[in-house]
Amino acid sequence: MSNIIETNLYSISQLFLIPVLLTVIGVFFYAFYALGAFLWQTVQRHRGDARGFELLTAKHNDPSLTVIDLETLALKRLEISRLISRVAPMLGLVATMIPMGPALKGLADGQLQEVSANLMVAFSAVILSLIAASLTYWTVNVRRRWYATELAEVEHGVKQPTAGHDAVAHDPAAVLAAGSAQ
Repeated sequence: MSNIIETNLYSISQLFLIPVLLTVIGVFFYAFYALGAFLWQTVQRHRGDARGFELLTAKHNDPSLTVIDLETLALKRLEISRLISRVAPMLGLVATMIPMGPALKGLADGQLQEVSANLMVAFSAVILSLIAASLTYWTVNVRRRWYATELAEVEHGVKQPTAGHDAVAHDPAAVLAAGSAQ
């Protein structure tokens, strides 16, 4: 009886290999998309382009937005990358463990080619997953800091940067320090 259960568990787990690998590939490509968007926003912020300051721009375009509305907007903008930064390592582990069954079976049967092929899939998947998680984790944390700074600026009544705004003069720490000194 336990042999039937074990065989069925093995068979079911093997069904997930292709979907998990496709998801890992998708997550990997999304991480580079998110990195590109992050780098573009960094350039915009450095140039003082208002589009790089998402929450300040949203508040400027709709003055009725509250800080809660802006926090919700920030969370929404971070949500996919945040999820990927947390789920990608789990997907990598799953994508590592699924091919290990056939690899161990191949080892027991003396099929070193099968062992090699399965280990190659396992390690490649975990590497891609960890790269994706690292990139999205980094971009999420920097953006979270940006959004927190912009929310503080909204609360302190700082005007939105405009095109040609001096990015060096846009020092959030100076704005907050000036606000607390008053």
